Amino acid sequence: MSSPSTGTNSDAGTAHPSDDPRKILIVDDDSDLTSMFKMVLEMNGFEVDAYNDPLLALYDLKPNSYGMALLDIRMPKMNGFELYKKMQDIDNNMKVCFITAFEDYNYEFRQSFPQLDEAKCFVRKPKAIEDLVKHVATILG
Repeated sequence: MSSPSTGTNSDAGTAHPSDDPRKILIVDDDSDLTSMFKMVLEMNGFEVDAYNDPLLALYDLKPNSYGMALLDIRMPKMNGFELYKKMQDIDNNMKVCFITAFEDYNYEFRQSFPQLDEAKCFVRKPKAIEDLVKHVATILG
């Protein structure tokens, strides 16, 4: 998938974080997983844009478009930590949750984002679907 699955909103750049906190950006190179996450979140009242290419997601990102980003850590071209750092240059109000099947992220996460709560910031694969809505609702309040 090379474009967001919900298309492009013409007013995305004019939204404010408080106007649409339930809008979620998903970036994961696994298209089956992004489709499943998108479906589950939309069934629970969230609006979702999903990308399988982190560079395209970054290119399309506009300030104040999303309340939260769900980012896979291990992706080709750019990992989720690098992507989130670059996203913060565009929109530093967006919250984040990382998706991972691996445990070897801890050191890099703590070094990169000491201000973030590790317990809230990760959804584990393969349990991700079970935990997804709970994590998103907790982070967005």
